Amino acid sequence: MATLIAPCNHSPQEDAEALQKAFKGWGTDENAIIVILGHRNIYQRQQIRTAYEEIFQEDLVKKLESELKGDFEKAVYRWILEPADRDAVLANVALKSGRNYYAIVEISSVLSPEELLAVRRAYLDRYKRSLEEDIASHTSGHLRQLLVGLVTSYRYTGDEINAKLAQSEAEILHEAIKEKKGSQEEAVRILSTRSKTQLIATFNYYREIHGTSITKKLLDEASDDFQKALYTAIRCTTNHTKYYEKVLRDAIKGVGTDEDALTRVIVSRAEIDLKIISEVYYKRNSVPLEHAVAKETSGDYKNFLLTLLGKDD
Repeated sequence: MATLIAPCNHSPQEDAEALQKAFKGWGTDENAIIVILGHRNIYQRQQIRTAYEEIFQEDLVKKLESELKGDFEKAVYRWILEPADRDAVLANVALKSGRNYYAIVEISSVLSPEELLAVRRAYLDRYKRSLEEDIASHTSGHLRQLLVGLVTSYRYTGDEINAKLAQSEAEILHEAIKEKKGSQEEAVRILSTRSKTQLIATFNYYREIHGTSITKKLLDEASDDFQKALYTAIRCTTNHTKYYEKVLRDAIKGVGTDEDALTRVIVSRAEIDLKIISEVYYKRNSVPLEHAVAKETSGDYKNFLLTLLGKDD
């Protein structure tokens, strides 16, 4: 369920003119931008972009980039992009950061095969290189094999399960994970080729056989980027709403806020299932997500995120 609150009817031309008015004069009227764009769904936002360019002969995205700044600008920029283009940007940012590749694993593990294919096309169109090409040039070893395998996968989406295969591959994953040795290539093969339904059956057999979650031994101080990516892929496949709740919790708790992670989840899930993620967050933390966001952010950035959360009143 989405948190975005958008009108059934709107005039793209009137919205475009209102945005142009917000850009004029001394300083930008950020609140007007939030009120308009923060209450428009993806189809309406694309209509506004088209209308703005037709009326003012200027790209609205570039105009917003020049008028806004900081975390607010980044959030609005990512919000106004089409989902596949946004994910392409997020993947590129993850590769350039060189710090973590969570966004790439999320995109390839949560999206449907068609959606993932659209992201790869958007990446090629935007950067004139393939996503797998850039992954290969920024990573190495088993991490490279896993990420390339995940983004190039086109999985079966049906409900059919091979129980015997699930049992045998649960043992293969156990060998790959325990003491962080075993056949990592086999772990990559399983995670990047099996359907989500088949993988969940495998993870369930793992728990049944070994009495613990398959992710329990993956994360500790000795975990490398490959094991962290494996962990993320398994969590996203098993229950992506719980995974996103943890991303939000980790982004908010502790010293300082991880604005990139906070923006990524809220912007990318506001039109899909952010309401469910918010409910999971409340059950886990006994604090409404909007309260936590309001406490850890400020200014226009805070107001925009709260608007996407459906809590701007």
